Amino acid sequence: METIRVHSDFHSAHRQLRYPGKCRHVHGHTWKGTIVITTEKFPRNDLDLFIDFGDLKDVLRRLDHKMLVCQDDKTFVEREQFEPEGVVVIPGRNPSVENVAYYCLNGVIDVIKGQYPDRGVKYHVEVTIQETDNNVFVVDSDTVI
Repeated sequence: METIRVHSDFHSAHRQLRYPGKCRHVHGHTWKGTIVITTEKFPRNDLDLFIDFGDLKDVLRRLDHKMLVCQDDKTFVEREQFEPEGVVVIPGRNPSVENVAYYCLNGVIDVIKGQYPDRGVKYHVEVTIQETDNNVFVVDSDTVI
């Protein structure tokens, strides 16, 4: 088995709509992300690399200095109210750590598909998102690309 593991930090704000506590207010975090990809043997490109580490880190870095919102957060999704370049719409009812992790997982899978489409390789992809020192969410998936 072969494994690639990358880490990156990003600074983003969010809020939880309809949340009964303080997280309903806009607040920010220094998030930490880890991406782990495992397979029997990675395909390689012309440079004898599977994927540039930076391409994987960019999945996390795309969230840096952004406002993470859900589609229902009308304050931030209306172009007249907020600069669209500063907003990332996270699927789901809120931009929770869980939904941020799934967003990143899908981004990693898209990177692999973009570089090695239709190879029939089974990958195990794991994304860990640490929202605070004490709050971490991990999602993983087996996918054939």
